[in-house]
Amino acid sequence: MSFRNVALIILVGTLAGVIAIMPSTSMANDTDRTRGGFQFTPLPDSAVCTPEGNVSQPFVLPTGFTQTLIASEPDFPDVPDQNTVNETGPDSGRFLYRVHRTDNNGAVSVTDLRTGETNILAQREDWDELDGIVWTPWRTILVAEETLEGETPDPDFPDAESGLIYELDPHTGEATVLPALGARPHEGIRFDRFGNIYGVSAEQNPGYIYKFTPDRRGNLSEGQLFALKIVHDAGEQTGLARWIPLDRDTVKINSDAAARAAGATGYGSPEDVETAVSTGRDGSGGRILYVSLSDEDRVLAINLRNGRDVAIVSNYVKEGVNAPEDFDNPDNLALDRAGNLYINEDIGGSFEEGKRAGDDIWVAPPARGTGNPAGNLQRFASLTACNAEGSGAYFSRTGDALYVNIQRGEDEPDLAIAIGEGNPYP
Repeated sequence: MSFRNVALIILVGTLAGVIAIMPSTSMANDTDRTRGGFQFTPLPDSAVCTPEGNVSQPFVLPTGFTQTLIASEPDFPDVPDQNTVNETGPDSGRFLYRVHRTDNNGAVSVTDLRTGETNILAQREDWDELDGIVWTPWRTILVAEETLEGETPDPDFPDAESGLIYELDPHTGEATVLPALGARPHEGIRFDRFGNIYGVSAEQNPGYIYKFTPDRRGNLSEGQLFALKIVHDAGEQTGLARWIPLDRDTVKINSDAAARAAGATGYGSPEDVETAVSTGRDGSGGRILYVSLSDEDRVLAINLRNGRDVAIVSNYVKEGVNAPEDFDNPDNLALDRAGNLYINEDIGGSFEEGKRAGDDIWVAPPARGTGNPAGNLQRFASLTACNAEGSGAYFSRTGDALYVNIQRGEDEPDLAIAIGEGNPYP
């Protein structure tokens, strides 16, 4: 069944949650140079915003693209953030999971992409500001709290001073706390091909970049947490780096305190991480870790060097190199199957009516060679509401759909979105 037909069927039954943005078959020949993936003529400017925006057409898009509203609140709770699908196993790619970044009573919701039905998979009063989510190689889900000081302690591990990571059964929603991965304000989570897990301490200045290596692959209850430290600075905290082991007991209480004590390198508000191991590709076989630095308006590329304790850090996206002056506050990241890196901005949703909002989705074409910056950024989409932001960029298993959530004001429904062409289903 085609993506267009599925969207039409679901639209008949509901107006809640996912927006499908699809290019027509008559795209112009002067499209961007993204080496595959979506072909589009970049937008020259951000949208001029209005208080509510265009609810049925929330994005300004390149010529030839269309949007279809499929679902929104109240099908799921408030503040949808990052996404994943069931990347492996039976019916892989069918179920879209998302976390909800509420101050308490956090939830994980799931949408059946074939039927359009949305339900709550798991919800707990002690979950604060759920943000990161990833599908594991053994077919479970990891979700992470971004909270710096949670309102309600975890009943199984009350000593943690900030957010924790949980492992969920995607069938039952049963959750297990994983303090060995560190207590901190988490956001993005990604695996490499060796089973290591990467993350950050989000919305911190300085914040740190982490790697976790389990003692036994597939069992995240115990293992070694590392923090990245530049050992030969090539400028702007890039260059040769090492993963410094942290005290195993301290990280369960406060991993940022452990990272500071070990002399780890701090960055300005790390927000998300991405590798080519999930649903994207970049030609590196998952050896590159991309990290967005919101306060520094840049994206790093970290060569993981086959999972060893040595890494090489370089600037991948940076204003004045390959990004324009209006590239601000990079947040969530997603790789497509052609190696293009999609970047959500998080400007904050507080713009004056009639001004250019600037909450956009950019595309960074792949670099020509390891260690080099990406190609010049191209603006792919721009939100029309002054009080909205995009979050949770994530590509479908087939690479034909980009899932993005729209967080809006308190009086407006939040949305879940599929930006795609062709058939996003396996």
